[in-house]
Amino acid sequence: MAAVLGCSFLASATLSQTQAPPAASQPSSRGNRPALVDACLITRDVKRLVRFYEPILQSKAKWSGQDYAELATSAGVLAIFSSSAQEKYIPGSAEAAKNRTVILEFEVADVDAEYKRLQDLVKIWVKAPTTQPWGTRSIYFRDPDSNLINFFTHLPAP
Repeated sequence: MAAVLGCSFLASATLSQTQAPPAASQPSSRGNRPALVDACLITRDVKRLVRFYEPILQSKAKWSGQDYAELATSAGVLAIFSSSAQEKYIPGSAEAAKNRTVILEFEVADVDAEYKRLQDLVKIWVKAPTTQPWGTRSIYFRDPDSNLINFFTHLPAP
């Protein structure tokens, strides 16, 4: 039944069974502002993306059938949903592996250490560790569907 309603329903249903994201479950000073609690990647190969993201995020995926998996992070969930299921329930709404406009950004403790750790896991590097003019140190790479990922660390103010 849950899969019929698509990726966002699965994420909220699964989260309520496991752990609620901090922003969504706790009253806050935001009032009625929306809280981003998950991002969902649509893919033709859910297992392949899960195999990629589990070691990258150091998180074990929680599965709901074969078409949906999610990986918890400290801020919310990275969900992975099959393109065939997405097409079945919300026809024409998404095209797998065609994203060239969104960056998944993850704050990490030490970008340079992550860069070393990820050498055997990441096949497509976009940018090696670089200090950005806005005060972060970042690495950019792509997942197997070519989604762009940024691991970054805030640098101390000069």
